[in-house]
Amino acid sequence: MPKGDPKQSTISTEKYQKKAGYKVKGFKLKGDIAERFEKACEAAGVSQAAKISELMESFIKEQSGGGHE
Repeated sequence: MPKGDPKQSTISTEKYQKKAGYKVKGFKLKGDIAERFEKACEAAGVSQAAKISELMESFIKEQSGGGHE
């Protein structure tokens, strides 16, 4: 659960994300790459999360010989 005194909408969102299987991944990138990626996603009309997910799926398939887990 969120820390402090969260709003009901925050609690509901967190419960949904947990049930749907969402996980928070944190990592550091060089500022230049992060900024260019943000601009490229905006230009393409896609969210950064959606594009990162697509790239991750592609890499997983590539590494597993095309299979899907």
